[in-house]
Amino acid sequence: MVSASSSEAAAQSSGDLFSVSGKVAVVTGGSRGIGAMIATGLVRAGCRVYITARKKAACDAKAAELSALGECVSIPLDLAAAGGVDDLVRAVGEREDRLHILVNNAGATWGAPLADYPLDAFDKLWNVNVKALFALTVSSLPLLRAAATADDPARVINIGSIDGLGVPAMESYAYSTTKAGVHMLTRHLASRLAAESITVNAIAPGPFDSKMMAFALDDPQTRTAIAASVPLHRIGEPDDMAGAAIFLASRAGRYLTGAVIPVDGGLSTIRR
Repeated sequence: MVSASSSEAAAQSSGDLFSVSGKVAVVTGGSRGIGAMIATGLVRAGCRVYITARKKAACDAKAAELSALGECVSIPLDLAAAGGVDDLVRAVGEREDRLHILVNNAGATWGAPLADYPLDAFDKLWNVNVKALFALTVSSLPLLRAAATADDPARVINIGSIDGLGVPAMESYAYSTTKAGVHMLTRHLASRLAAESITVNAIAPGPFDSKMMAFALDDPQTRTAIAASVPLHRIGEPDDMAGAAIFLASRAGRYLTGAVIPVDGGLSTIRR
């Protein structure tokens, strides 16, 4: 028979295992969609969270909303623009002497039929989805190193996509290619930064309510069809995304690095 004190100790231990309370986090593209889901989860869990977005009004509004739950600061800027990465790192560095969690979520997509697919889509998506992610991670290293310890590494969480794991049904050539690049870059950075107690992992989302998926999920008939194609028979919910990020950012995820985790209801297991 387990005593009451033993049960309480186990509950406390379990809570500590997934705790991120008191950590400082940056979530790019945090004003809506998957970025907002992650930012909300981290704020609720006790992190001080800085969010970025290109549109100032949207970024400020989301930060104000999340500030009712905890600590959230808006830093509106365009990471793909000249000086955007430096501006973000400077703004965070003026307020913090260390950064425990960097979530590279900001991204863009582009769909068009093969014959009409523009080559400049590859330039735009490369700059946003891969180049800005790399630049921000490297520029954030001094703050990440200041937070990193062998017992509790600093965490970089990149948002990839299941479209980077298998051939998608939609004609999104540049998007799927750059997301596959995010997954490889995640592994490459993980290998390099492990010795500095900085882990680098990626989440590969399936269908979630976001601007990128709105063209499909806003139509009830299409939404039903997409949900039916997922082995768990539903669209992803905010807690699904927040939970994955909190796991990777907490003590529970400290021994993972270089992993690409599909959060997709099993869709990647049947996609070819």
